[in-house]
Amino acid sequence: MTLDPDLAARLMDAVDAGFDEQVAFTQALVRFPSTRGAEAPIQDFVHRALRDRFYAMDRFTMDRDALARHAGAGRISAEHSDAPIVIGTHRPRRDTGRSLILQAHVDVVPTGPAEMWRHPPFEPVIAEGWMHGRGAADMKAGHAANIFALDALRRAGFQPAGTVHVESVVEEESTGNGALMTHLRGYRADAALIPEPQDERLVRANVGVLWFEIEVRGAPAHVRAMAEGANAIDAAYRIIADLRGLEAEWNARKGGHPHFAAEPHPINLNLGRIEGGDWASSVPSRCRLSCRISLYPGTRAGDAAREIEARIAAFAATDPMLAANPPRVSFNGFFAEGYVLEPGSAAEAALADAHAAATGAPLGTMITGAYLDARVHALYDRIPALCYGPVSRGIHGVDEAVDLASVRRVTKAIALFVAQWCGLEPG
Repeated sequence: MTLDPDLAARLMDAVDAGFDEQVAFTQALVRFPSTRGAEAPIQDFVHRALRDRFYAMDRFTMDRDALARHAGAGRISAEHSDAPIVIGTHRPRRDTGRSLILQAHVDVVPTGPAEMWRHPPFEPVIAEGWMHGRGAADMKAGHAANIFALDALRRAGFQPAGTVHVESVVEEESTGNGALMTHLRGYRADAALIPEPQDERLVRANVGVLWFEIEVRGAPAHVRAMAEGANAIDAAYRIIADLRGLEAEWNARKGGHPHFAAEPHPINLNLGRIEGGDWASSVPSRCRLSCRISLYPGTRAGDAAREIEARIAAFAATDPMLAANPPRVSFNGFFAEGYVLEPGSAAEAALADAHAAATGAPLGTMITGAYLDARVHALYDRIPALCYGPVSRGIHGVDEAVDLASVRRVTKAIALFVAQWCGLEPG
C-alpha cells in the first residue's frame, strides 16, 4: 500500500510526540555494560519493556547442539554468552497484512581504555545533538527505534495488520548465533529490518566473517643463549606476514564480485589480539594470535577456513622452527557467509518510500565490510533482509556516538515502513 500523505504526517507526528521518551529509553539501554556474557540484565529490561506493551513474550537460551549442526553457526567457545534471547510478538486482530521481523542486538564490544573516552563509556551523555556511549550507535538506538516506531503507530490509533516479531538478540559481535537461534527456534516472516548504524542507507551487499586462532609453540631459553631456544612470538609474526599475502590474493579476486570491485581493499585481515611469553628475559615458548578476516558473498565459510589452514601449513613447512612444531589453527567465533540484497523486492520499495517521506531524500545503498545479522534472514529464511539505520561515529572505537536527529528520521521511516509493509488496523 502507498500511505496517504495525511496519514504519513500523522504517524510522523506520533514519533515526534514520543521522542523524548525514546531518547530516555535509549539512554537506559546504554547504561547497561552489556559486553559479551554480561547481557542478561539488559535482556531482562527489554523483556519487561515488551511485556508491558502486551506483546506475546518468548525468552530462550542457545541450543548449542542445534547450532553445532548448522553450517552457518559460529564456533562455540568458553567465552560464548549464555544470556537469553528475547522476542515480543504483536499479533493483529485479523491477520491481513504481511509479517515482519524487527531485530536488534544488545551485546557491545569492549570499551578499551576508559581514559581515552571524553565521557564514561556507559554514561550516555548528550552533547550537540549526539548521544555518546558504548553501544549508543551499535546498536541500542536502533533497538529503541524498533520499539518506539510501533509505539508511534499505537499513539496514532493504529497497529500493524500483520504479525511483527520484535527480536532482541546477543552474540552479534562474536558469532551471529543469537540471530541464527531465532531461525532455529522457528521464527519466520515475509521480511526483516535491522536498524544497524548505516548512515541512513540500505546495505546492498555484506561480507562474511571468520574468526580464528593460531597457537604457536617454541622452546624456552635464557636470553644469554637465545640460539638454543625458539621464539614463538617471532614465529607468530612470520605467520602473519605470510597471511598478509593471502589477504592480498583475496583482494585481487574482487573483480569477480561486482558489488566489491570498486572497493580499494574489501578483504581485511585483522590481528585483533596477541598473547605470549612469560618473562622479558626468557625466549617465549608460546604465542596465541586471534584473527578476523572477511569473505566475499558466495564464498563458503568452510572453503575459506580450509584455505587458511592450508596456507598456514604450507608456510610452516618452509620454516625450520615451525616445521618441527607445526602451529595449530582453530576457529573460535564467526563462521559466517556474506549476502547480497538483490534489488527489486517489494520490501525495499516500501522502505524507499518510507525513507523518502521521512527524510525528503531518496534512499541510498552501500556495501559494508562488517558482519551483519541480516545474513541469517537473507541466506536461511530467504526473505528480503533490510539493514538500514542512523548516522553514527566511533563504533568499535572510542567516543562512540549516534546522531539523534538521524535517529528521529530513521524511527519515522521504520514507522512508515511498518505501516506500508504490514498494513494498519485500528489500535
